[in-house]
Amino acid sequence: MINKMKRIFVVFALAFLTLGNLSVLNVKAEGETYDVGVAIYQYNDNFMTLFRNELETYFKELGEADGNTYNVEFQDGKNDQATQTEQLNNFIAQGKDILIANLVDPTGADQIILNAMNADIPVVLINREPDVSTLELWPGKTTYVGVDARQSGVFQGEIIAELENKGDINGDGVVNYITIMGDAGNVDAEQRTKYSVETLSETIKAESLGEPQRGNWDQAKGQEIAANAISQYGEQVEVIFSNNDGMALGAVQAIKGAGRTINEDIYIVGVDALPEVVDLLENNEFTGTVLNDHYNQARTAADIAVKLLNGEEVSPYYWHDYIKVSKPEDAELERTEYREESIEDYQKRIKDTYGE
Repeated sequence: MINKMKRIFVVFALAFLTLGNLSVLNVKAEGETYDVGVAIYQYNDNFMTLFRNELETYFKELGEADGNTYNVEFQDGKNDQATQTEQLNNFIAQGKDILIANLVDPTGADQIILNAMNADIPVVLINREPDVSTLELWPGKTTYVGVDARQSGVFQGEIIAELENKGDINGDGVVNYITIMGDAGNVDAEQRTKYSVETLSETIKAESLGEPQRGNWDQAKGQEIAANAISQYGEQVEVIFSNNDGMALGAVQAIKGAGRTINEDIYIVGVDALPEVVDLLENNEFTGTVLNDHYNQARTAADIAVKLLNGEEVSPYYWHDYIKVSKPEDAELERTEYREESIEDYQKRIKDTYGE
């Protein structure tokens, strides 16, 4: 009788322990739930659409891997800073666990950072580089994940300089060009505009046909600007520098509409390596572009966000490189390591490399 009671006790004890262990495993499997607020400057941007989609996909992958749930909410700023500021303040009021922000105007980032800091919500800035002073407001809990726009401008200039005729189609020793610019005051637009021409000018004289025209990253505006320039300057236009591929695609339409032939009587370079542009490259209907790696930037932004959610402090900068693309295989995506950088190291690199 006693032995039978012992056996019954052992069975109940094992059952209790088993249920207890299953309960623990179940808690681990459920993990934590995090609310992530993502503000995009505007959805009507080819590159940021790729970035946004990759960010959404990768957060799902992270959740499957670590057992956590990442509730990611996206907002379209519609290229209006007032609209986006309201969206970000709403995220803060809702108590999001972290903000990821692609700001309409990075110069207005300070108040957003201060509001987030008061609510103890870390911030990952993406795509549009903020001022150094912005990253100094809340060190360890504010960071920028992106690429150095100066590099993209340099690569654009190099693509033209590496052509057999250096972009000088009529052989007069001067490259006549137009620039289709992003938006005013945008650091990427300013740096791409500056360094593309400076780099080309190291090998051949380059002259602008009028001032850079603002296309606001929009394909239709790119087409309009290119069409007007070709109408006004005719065959004088030898090179079109476009701050992004979206506007360049519009310029391609204008070039074809004017009866010009890319890579024969006119050249065009962009930035982003959009799939449509890579297809044009394969058919010799585009001169070159620069891969703005949405794949790695989006994944690194999410990885750094997870570090912050885990209570870790992070560096001010996490960088990926642009890649010069003159043939389709140059634009193939693969995971690469990011580079961390302190503010001091960043300032030294910019001074040593670009003299700024």
